[in-house]
Amino acid sequence: MTSRIPAGRRMAFALLSVAASFGCAQQALAQTVSADDYPNRPVKIIVPFTAGGVADNSARLVAERLTTRMKQSFVVESKPGAGGNIGNEFVAKSAPDGYTLLLGFDSTLVINPLIFSNIGFDPIKDFAPITKLGDSTLVLLATKALPVNNVQELIAYAKKTPGLSFGTGGAGSTAHLAGELLNIRAGIQLQHIPYKGGSQSMADLIGGHVPLVITAVATSVGYINSGQIKALGVLSAKRSPALPDTPTFAESGLDGFEVPTWAGLLAPANTPPAIVDKLYRETAAVLADPGLRKSYADLGLEPVGNTPAAFAAQIRAGLAGWEPVVKKLNFKPN
Repeated sequence: MTSRIPAGRRMAFALLSVAASFGCAQQALAQTVSADDYPNRPVKIIVPFTAGGVADNSARLVAERLTTRMKQSFVVESKPGAGGNIGNEFVAKSAPDGYTLLLGFDSTLVINPLIFSNIGFDPIKDFAPITKLGDSTLVLLATKALPVNNVQELIAYAKKTPGLSFGTGGAGSTAHLAGELLNIRAGIQLQHIPYKGGSQSMADLIGGHVPLVITAVATSVGYINSGQIKALGVLSAKRSPALPDTPTFAESGLDGFEVPTWAGLLAPANTPPAIVDKLYRETAAVLADPGLRKSYADLGLEPVGNTPAAFAAQIRAGLAGWEPVVKKLNFKPN
């Protein structure tokens, strides 16, 4: 006697079969893809921001050298939008075969998951960290006309000058949260002005349209050295080699005020460990090259090249560290 299965159940069984097949295919791929002949076709490195910035340039420097070392093209491709979420989601959903990689950042992998809903990826479950490429340093800048020369003078000035504003490269960026932290720590009320990128905020700072900007040292050091703007303080544990005369926030009386920023290379989750390890070893060798280190220093970056496990631990620590801060700020990206 033939049993009849209701149409709804047949559909459910079909969907379960498809899901099971997809999962098996992913596992089979991870088991069968060999690192021996990897890469045998071009590899894409997705940058979740517009081309031409420090992030894009840092990726291209590594890609050029990986191309030489691994005898296959490593191509940098920009996929900007939604504060980096579009590029991150694209890589998270790519095949875990080592041919689509992500240039990830503290802002896109640690902060975005805490402030955006439905971002389309999980920073821990959806990626296989390869290595941190480099650390960067944020700096608080002021126009030449602003009558302050250091962080303490700014705090005093802000307390008697309501409505003072600061610009950053975007809402929800690490620089934005750093400014909000400054408000809390110093008891002031700087108003945030989000720009579509660091270069636009710098243009308005130089033009005197915004009195303060928080951005990477790399995007501002030339303007500082030429005297067009003033550096009030860096948000790192130690002074930046590019700005040796600019004190840290801690030296300026705000003990423990550090806002780390970094960039690293990641693959989709379930990428074969042998491929992740090969990419780690080759990238670490690239980052140890004196020429690369000099180029990174010129961009205001300090090369790292840590292990996949160490990089993964830093991402988890970043999420844990920023979560209470974001909750305290009751931060909304828009």
